[in-house]
Amino acid sequence: MPDIQDLTRRIIDFRDERDWKQFHKPKDLATGLMLESGEVAEHFLWKSDEEIKEHIKSRKEEIGDEIADVLHYLLIMCHDLDIDIIDATQRKIEKNKKRYPAHKARGSHEKYTAYMDEV
Repeated sequence: MPDIQDLTRRIIDFRDERDWKQFHKPKDLATGLMLESGEVAEHFLWKSDEEIKEHIKSRKEEIGDEIADVLHYLLIMCHDLDIDIIDATQRKIEKNKKRYPAHKARGSHEKYTAYMDEV
């Protein structure tokens, strides 16, 4: 199974074979990422929980394609901005552990600022 580095290399090779890097400025990649994320969200918009379950069963491959597009944009951005997505994610997890201590955040949808002074 490919790892993040292999996927990134394959995506960058695909892009470079088509000379598309010229279009991949950070602003455009970020905009593309938002648009692709919207396409994921569109699958669930206005559907009840039951409709979502059925939609996932019948359209799982299409949903997966949209999620893959989101990952493609993320990996291209990370490559071009020289950001190690694994390291960045690990750092963010540690930050979130401090922002959202389990004993205060468990079962709550509040943003960390709601209890930040109490930390």
